[in-house]
Amino acid sequence: MTTTATSPSSLKPLLEFCANLDLTNPTQAKSELDVEFPMDCEFMVGLRQELIAALEAEEICTHGKSPMTWSRLFKASEESYGFSADVVDMFGAGPKHQHPEGEIDLCLEINGEPDFDGNSDGWTVYGKGSIHTPTVSNGRMLILYLLPLGAFKLITD
Repeated sequence: MTTTATSPSSLKPLLEFCANLDLTNPTQAKSELDVEFPMDCEFMVGLRQELIAALEAEEICTHGKSPMTWSRLFKASEESYGFSADVVDMFGAGPKHQHPEGEIDLCLEINGEPDFDGNSDGWTVYGKGSIHTPTVSNGRMLILYLLPLGAFKLITD
């Protein structure tokens, strides 16, 4: 991958900020992200451009099949402030799963008027222990998933 948005060092300001969010209060955490990293700030505009360019160059989201392709950008480490990062190109439903430590998602519109579990372009935060079936409706989104400790538990009913 040649894009810089795929390394912990390029995401340092975001990762450092997220490490201090209280994911037991996802509404407050989202509010804090909206203030510190609004979608129109220079950092976020650059991140969006880099991720979409990487998607178009087929450098990311090279695993899986439609309606959900994905890539692991990096594993949880000290350098990543304990977060793993995945990026997913979605226009449908993904697998039901639990977030043992929570999940911070950056949702980027690709086409249509998509929503991710009812949330539009921007930040979505799931609290510790939350369970959902991630679904993009009404279009296509590129989603950057930050997982504390890389914690993810697939749910099979």
